[in-house]
Amino acid sequence: MPSSTLNKATKTPASQGFESSVYGPVTSWRVGSSLGVDLLLQTSTCSFNCIYCQLGDIQLKTIERKIYVPTEQFETDFKNSDWEKSDIVTLSGSGEPTLASNISEVIHFIHEYSAKPVMILTNGTTLADPAVRRDILNADVIAIKLDAATDAGLQQMNRPVAGVTLQSIVSGAQAFQQEYKAANPNGKLCLQCMVMPTNLASVEAMADVAASIGADEIQLNTPKRAYPLVWDLDSRGNHGERDIPTRTLRVITPDEAREIQEIFTAKNPNATVTSVYREG
Repeated sequence: MPSSTLNKATKTPASQGFESSVYGPVTSWRVGSSLGVDLLLQTSTCSFNCIYCQLGDIQLKTIERKIYVPTEQFETDFKNSDWEKSDIVTLSGSGEPTLASNISEVIHFIHEYSAKPVMILTNGTTLADPAVRRDILNADVIAIKLDAATDAGLQQMNRPVAGVTLQSIVSGAQAFQQEYKAANPNGKLCLQCMVMPTNLASVEAMADVAASIGADEIQLNTPKRAYPLVWDLDSRGNHGERDIPTRTLRVITPDEAREIQEIFTAKNPNATVTSVYREG
């Protein structure tokens, strides 16, 4: 139940001079009705610059952790949102959410105020840092991006900031999985794999990397949303048409998705493998 010290009935105006750090709910094929939380907000901010990113070209490419959105601003925005209509609260928004050094405070507030489960969508680049791993242990679902099986593939698909390697991501994910299961036995670790013609040849190797992490669920996706050619805050949650220039990306076919799902299932027998084409 929500804490008695937090008044759910309090509705205050969104922080003046800022867009809201809370948006939606939006419909997700993975989790249903998802309320988005954006702890970055001012511009797209990430340690990746993925070739398919729904935000387009990342404006601030960094791996620096700091407070981008004050916790107090987030709390006001959350209270003023339609959080009661959501199935889950997802920390994603305008880039890599674990760059927000107040993420632990935000997770605690969501649990206490709403009792809604919390999911974090992360690219895994910060998981080599024990402080980051500790900060997100109380999240109910952690979904880590995995789009490559080599550093060359990582550069081609995700274009990370300097110093980030596939090994640093994988070893961080492995360490987190061990700590997560010990601290939060009911938590679910997922891998989200974006597959497109660019990395299609790497699928078997990606499935092997996934097996080394030992996720509970593997979600196979393909870029059905167009790539925006300009930065627009609405891109963080908009799944429909947008009044900005975009470029359509190449996707895998349903038949290819079925084959990929079979490969991942065979190599990850203890994981549930799902697909954007709704099989599994």
